[in-house]
Amino acid sequence: MKPNSYPEPPPFQWDPYPVRVPLPVYPPTEPLPHPLPSLPSPPRQPNFSAPYTLTTHLFPACYLRSTRPAPVPTPPSPSLSKDERKQFLKETRKELDRLRTFKETDGYPRVLWNCVNRYVKNGLNEKQANAGVTLFFAHANGFPKEIFEPTLAHLLSSPAAAVIDEVWVWESIQHGDAALINAPSASGLFDWQDNGRDISNFLLYFMPSSSTASTLPTHLPRVSTECTATRARSGFASRNLIAIGHSYGGCTSALAAILYPSLFKALYLIDPVILSPTPPPPLPAGTTPSGDLALGALSRRDGWESREEALASFSQNPFFKAWDPEVLKIYIECGTHFVEQESGKRTLRLKMPGVQEAVVFVEVHTEKEVFHLLGSGGFEGLSSSEKEAPDSSQKKKKTIDDIPIRWCVPGKPGARELRDEVGGTQQRVWLRSMRSHWTGRGRGVRDTNVRILGGGHLIPQEAPKELADDLGEYILELSSSEYPSSISPSDTPRTRQFNVKASL
Repeated sequence: MKPNSYPEPPPFQWDPYPVRVPLPVYPPTEPLPHPLPSLPSPPRQPNFSAPYTLTTHLFPACYLRSTRPAPVPTPPSPSLSKDERKQFLKETRKELDRLRTFKETDGYPRVLWNCVNRYVKNGLNEKQANAGVTLFFAHANGFPKEIFEPTLAHLLSSPAAAVIDEVWVWESIQHGDAALINAPSASGLFDWQDNGRDISNFLLYFMPSSSTASTLPTHLPRVSTECTATRARSGFASRNLIAIGHSYGGCTSALAAILYPSLFKALYLIDPVILSPTPPPPLPAGTTPSGDLALGALSRRDGWESREEALASFSQNPFFKAWDPEVLKIYIECGTHFVEQESGKRTLRLKMPGVQEAVVFVEVHTEKEVFHLLGSGGFEGLSSSEKEAPDSSQKKKKTIDDIPIRWCVPGKPGARELRDEVGGTQQRVWLRSMRSHWTGRGRGVRDTNVRILGGGHLIPQEAPKELADDLGEYILELSSSEYPSSISPSDTPRTRQFNVKASL
């Protein structure tokens, strides 16, 4: 155990949670509607000098969506007074909650698009790539895919770069460049399950079979039906995939690994929003609760005359002052775009409108479902009856229990824990080891964890070098040990009673 890690807490349990069965994962049928979208931002060079080439790509998201299309709430009128604007935004916040419903559905077909950045090692050939590592990064809510570049700048110039062949950095449908492409189809409803399904869709249908320095088209082609089936069953033949997810991206990356564990060699979860279904205890006396994140997103300023003005404004904001300067620069460079007004004046705006950030924040189910699934051993572990010991003569099917996880969490003095839950982080990072305490059998899964001393919840923004140092160390550990299983078949624990409900 690292010296800056959480020790194992006393045994704990949590309230069972009704886990919804996700919709099937597949892209829209071809041919796709034409014309295909173009990249909304021009090509750019990465903000680091490591020998990797950056390209940006598009592909269709999952065709079936878990929520119906809903009108996006209108922004407040500029003519409102300060008090009127405040009241308007409070009503908008309530409206977003009212839009959320639990309904059984066969899905709502829509053609939406995801966007990814690809960083591939220069001169890489297919033979070399078979032995290397592929990294997949998924961002937190409200940030573009480029937010990880300062972390990559340190990581790809570290010793770990020797084993990193390729890096793919994800963009959810309402974030960054993907938000600009999907703007005509924007909705006031979103389910986090769909980001996990979209990640699975990319890995199953669109990620190339191996890493090479060859040029890829902007619109990634689908792999063959046979290749997709093999990946779902046995994983990648020529990739060792490690997924790194932050906050919202950590929760949904974990969901993708639960759905298709064969695709993943390991997870690195950066303070993921994976929360116990058990309500947190009351705050200590005198503690002021954290603000409403959705309301904060709705209230965010979204208009500047230039990127220089935006940088000066953000630099005076206490929230952004805690960020590494390079992260703030890349956020302004890649998270904003110019919009021409009817008057002909150009205004700098966020690529992801604040209302879409709020739409993502108000979803509160997937975070608890993933907690319950990790604690139970995935969907395979959810059963109303105890499982028999596995037959040693049969090959064990890979599950989420076979995927090692490093939990990377805040260690900054005074940093708030998610939903202000004192002690919640320590329990979360030891979640998978608790199974032995309430099943009476097996040892559970013992993950590793590290506290990043320079960061609060926004670790990639506040401490990119410290994050890169630990991530690089983890990658080298995994490479040297050839991805050991976290749990042996003989230690497979019995399972806990649960309630599965196909409500989407």
